[in-house]
Amino acid sequence: MVEAQGYYFAALLAAAGVARALGHTGTARRCRQHASKVRERFEADFWMQDEGFYALALDGRDAPCRVIASNPGHCLWTGIVAPARAEMIARRLLAEDMFTGWGIRTLSAQERLYNPMSYHNGSVWPHDTALAAAGMARYGLVEPFMTLSTALFEAVHHFDGARLPELFCGFPRAVGHGPTRYPVACSPQAWAAGVVFHLVRGMLGFEADATENRLTLNSPRLPPWLGWLEIRGLLVAKSRLDLRVTPWRESAAVELLTRAGDAEIVVRR
Repeated sequence: MVEAQGYYFAALLAAAGVARALGHTGTARRCRQHASKVRERFEADFWMQDEGFYALALDGRDAPCRVIASNPGHCLWTGIVAPARAEMIARRLLAEDMFTGWGIRTLSAQERLYNPMSYHNGSVWPHDTALAAAGMARYGLVEPFMTLSTALFEAVHHFDGARLPELFCGFPRAVGHGPTRYPVACSPQAWAAGVVFHLVRGMLGFEADATENRLTLNSPRLPPWLGWLEIRGLLVAKSRLDLRVTPWRESAAVELLTRAGDAEIVVRR
């Protein structure tokens, strides 16, 4: 599966970071080298030049399964996608056959097995869309990220208790109507509940480093419909922070409301 390559790549880099922190420089170097080779093979084996997109998987003969699905969005999130191809992936995920207006379909509406009422062949999974959105933010694709974030935040108002379900149907967005519910979707469900936090992290560019006792906000930005955002009780190492974020020019202003401890806060534009 295409997304599994991204998970493996990210795991190798994370392991390298742990090894480096523990002083195992040789292990860290080998993990980074292996990650680089995984990325090279990923680009060579999964890229479909004529589609400008990645294949869903490799079959038993290592031939690409030429299916357009949401899975490559996870590869943006894990960082395995070559920077030169990130914008193409984002653009394809936001095309009409993939983006319903509420979220990204798991399978393109042009595929033979597409069914907007299926469990995984054309429905929208909020966590799946959020992973793709976070990946877009990772590559600096702000407008696509905001498009998906806005879609999910608007969708949530149509569900009981403003709670995102496990999935909903993949019908196109229609004026005056909300997303079509999937009758047996789990609600609550853990990774659906985590969507809002993942998207907020993408908006603010959170990067917490407990070993350095530092919280960094990389290019924070709020969508036009969000006038302010407060985060209270944020823990960094042994510190506890309360923050308020408001729009400011093309970015966002970050105000420290209270701080218990000595964690450093860095805002990078």
